[in-house]
Amino acid sequence: MEATVNPWEVKGKIDYEKLIQEFGLKPLHHLPEVFNKLPLFRRGIIFAHRDFAQIVECVEKKKPFVMMTGLMPSGKFHFGHKMVAEQIIFYQSLGAKVYLTVADIEAYNSRNPNMKELRECAIKEYLTNYIALGLDLKKCDFYFQSKRSEDGKKASAYYSLANMLARHVTFNEVKAIYGDISPGKMASALLQASDMLHPQLPEFEWPIPVVVPVGSDQDPHLRLARDISQRIKEFKFIQLSSTYHKFLPGLGGGKMSSSDPMSYIALTDTPEEATKKIKKYAFSGGQATLEEHRKLGGNPEVDVSFQMLKYGLEPDDKKLQRIYNDYKSGKLLSGELKQIAIDKLTTFLKEHQEKRKKAEKVVQKFLD
Repeated sequence: MEATVNPWEVKGKIDYEKLIQEFGLKPLHHLPEVFNKLPLFRRGIIFAHRDFAQIVECVEKKKPFVMMTGLMPSGKFHFGHKMVAEQIIFYQSLGAKVYLTVADIEAYNSRNPNMKELRECAIKEYLTNYIALGLDLKKCDFYFQSKRSEDGKKASAYYSLANMLARHVTFNEVKAIYGDISPGKMASALLQASDMLHPQLPEFEWPIPVVVPVGSDQDPHLRLARDISQRIKEFKFIQLSSTYHKFLPGLGGGKMSSSDPMSYIALTDTPEEATKKIKKYAFSGGQATLEEHRKLGGNPEVDVSFQMLKYGLEPDDKKLQRIYNDYKSGKLLSGELKQIAIDKLTTFLKEHQEKRKKAEKVVQKFLD
């Protein structure tokens, strides 16, 4: 199947080298050792970037910088979302000020017109899991697009920027990126650009480098924000930096998606539910028969259980390599590989859900 990668659809076998060429990205190589503390960097899962050198310099010279990201409050928080959370927490550990927005205006315009449900989903599903995974809210500017700040000057600066950016983009540019365009989509695109750029305003952290970690399907948003940031003369924005991570495959292949409950493991799934999903839905890279598997070996590159281990369930590189070698040689069977993933999942989910109980008390203030 020919690959499709855009903000609304990811399908087919993705050639990441080809994506680098098509999107004009740069491969991510030769990072300082501190970045290898995060398996996503160490294992090449974060594979490309734009202007990341300025963030590396901030880390090495202990200069201030911002990590900005957003969350779409729709559906369950799953292991695909966990990748972004791990990057947020990692950058926070490197000294970044985190800007985390709930894209409730975008969700209202494109997915769900119930603002109360969107708010509850953002808090109960996303923010609670972020905190349980290690996010320090005291070092994080967490806000909703619909209500930027209680501080009138800050709120005004944020919304004014979104409106001012409209002068510096054409309808044809937006249409080329997003296809068929509605007024709601255009408003969301400009608000999203303001999300990425506004940390550099005088009312916030100005001037400061900003990094936005995304999946490669979100690059159109970055391209638009980067382009118009250099056209607006009222502000001298430092060009946005970005990194791009590979997609954690859904249980049946393709991208893990909130719209398909059988494609993901949610962080609120019980260990029993996760076990059933792995056994029933996780795509196997094994051979059709035991004899063929022993002779030909399995394919860990397409095996979902192995990919879940690679994307973080197994933090030890040596153990991961041993599992890879054993599976590829045929020594390790598909059922045995699934059981390794199940055991890791069970341990993680039990520990995480205990942490969630504590996090629920922290986020209650946002629900009152």
